[in-house]
Amino acid sequence: MGWWLAALLAIGLSGAAPNLDLMQRLAQERYGPTAAETVTAWRRMMEEARDQPVEQQLNLVNTFFNRRILYALDSQVWGQNDYWATPLEFMGRGMGDCEDYSIAKYVTLKLLGVPNERLRMIYVRARTAGALTEAHMVLGYYEDPTGEPLILDNLISSVRPASRRTDLTPVFSFNSQGLWVAGQQQSSGDPTARLSRWREMLERMSKEGL
Repeated sequence: MGWWLAALLAIGLSGAAPNLDLMQRLAQERYGPTAAETVTAWRRMMEEARDQPVEQQLNLVNTFFNRRILYALDSQVWGQNDYWATPLEFMGRGMGDCEDYSIAKYVTLKLLGVPNERLRMIYVRARTAGALTEAHMVLGYYEDPTGEPLILDNLISSVRPASRRTDLTPVFSFNSQGLWVAGQQQSSGDPTARLSRWREMLERMSKEGL
């Protein structure tokens, strides 16, 4: 129970300790054996990662979701333009978009004990072929809250410093404790109040073992 209690404190959610057996059962009941195996593999990856240095944890988590889950638009997966999936929903469907990758990586790293203040989901403008830009989300790890983050991105297999991602222009970032407009050091507010899809996702996640 010890490391799961630490994980509960790290993830910042109320209620009982994370119930991964419940997640396992719901994966089987809602989505079938392939989803249940994905959750099993996720739990196995976390067991492997939990005693590793943080940079190794970042790489293991980034690689797991990038390789295991297919990219797909919300309209294909959920029949709506914008849906923020819980980690169980994401692994259950086996596909999702950039928000879903970022949320799943964020929650997983918090379960591994990475401090919340070092993790932020970052909305960016991503430059694509032909100099076009599109909205995108990545996860940032900040060794120093005011320093350069490492970027976990479903579009690129390796974890890279933000200075090597000149194709990304940050717009705002958030975690479970705050929301920051790019270039500002002070939080602009409570993300659960400002981001309705984040709030709704947290409510569903709390019923799924997290």
